Amino acid sequence: MRSASQPPPANSRADPSAAPLLAAMDLLGQRWTLRVIWELEPGPLGFLELRRRMGNCSSSMLSVRLQRLVEAGVADKKPDKSYELTRAGRELGRALEQVWQWSERWAEQLERAGGGDA
Repeated sequence: MRSASQPPPANSRADPSAAPLLAAMDLLGQRWTLRVIWELEPGPLGFLELRRRMGNCSSSMLSVRLQRLVEAGVADKKPDKSYELTRAGRELGRALEQVWQWSERWAEQLERAGGGDA
């Protein structure tokens, strides 16, 4: 891991040590990806149920996101056509739980500072 005091390279994507983190951020930064992981975290869901829970995410977009998560080894399509997180996906879910907890503390801090609308 890079030291916090060490600045990132000028071209972080060219830095081989940053490649896994950047690849993960590229995956997670795609719209709806985090929501899919969030919805699958409690357990497997069929496509229709997952689509229902996703609100205004289109079926085609959900299909694309699920395909990408399966290709990345984060989710798996079961024989019954439901989707579930893989071991790597569940591990990612635990890491995202930490980010969620941090975001809650951060939002409270912003609210107390009067910057909640920033």
